Amino acid sequence: MGHTGLYIEARIRADLDDLWSRTQEPSQHQRWDLRFTEIDHLPRAEGEPQRFRYATRVLPFLTVAGTGVSAGEKERPDGTRTSALRFSSAHPLSLLAEGGGYWRYVPDGDGVRFLTGYDYRPRWGALGALADRLLFRPLMGWATAWSFDRLRLWLERGVTPERARRNWLTELLVRALLLAATATGLVTESVLPAFGPLAAAMAFLWPLLLAVVCCLTLVAPPLPGTPAARRCLRRPPARARAPRLLRTLEDPR
Repeated sequence: MGHTGLYIEARIRADLDDLWSRTQEPSQHQRWDLRFTEIDHLPRAEGEPQRFRYATRVLPFLTVAGTGVSAGEKERPDGTRTSALRFSSAHPLSLLAEGGGYWRYVPDGDGVRFLTGYDYRPRWGALGALADRLLFRPLMGWATAWSFDRLRLWLERGVTPERARRNWLTELLVRALLLAATATGLVTESVLPAFGPLAAAMAFLWPLLLAVVCCLTLVAPPLPGTPAARRCLRRPPARARAPRLLRTLEDPR
């Protein structure tokens, strides 16, 4: 499609059947995947690929919807599983016009390597291509990785997607407050008299101390129960190839 496709991989210590269920059942999938607000399977005839409708709430008053078609290979000779899909959106405000991708489930010791590769074509011409390259594509990569780690926490630690989101928002708020406090401390000397005889020495040490706190706030790893995109692999360990199953799916439009 003329773009660098997105690749995300997470290693999840969970049963393969449990992971398959949490990712293939629409009611489960929409709980952990930040990219979708609603996912619904559409009626289908025997032997046909599964069609679905998806919706994403961009703003409280704006929901962008689209349709797709998917197929899965649950039993493969090498023990892996694959799910492929194609999707499109006719909504004029959707930057994403059409695309396709796959999920792979690779058993690995006591866990599963859960990975995805996907790409899409943006609309709105040159302006859309620029917005996609500078903002939307990096955001989609981050949202996918964050969602994969959210799914990992659900399966490994029993942290529900709803609780994981609260943990993330709480930690984000705490970090923001710490940054605001340190930024305020860098431009005020009102706290120095509280150190009494040490006030003169603290006048030199205070900015350094606040700078250290600020850096730690920015780079400290998230808490174990907080989802983080940084825990996922964002580049394929080797040249990734889309499964043949993807080429068998028709355009859902």
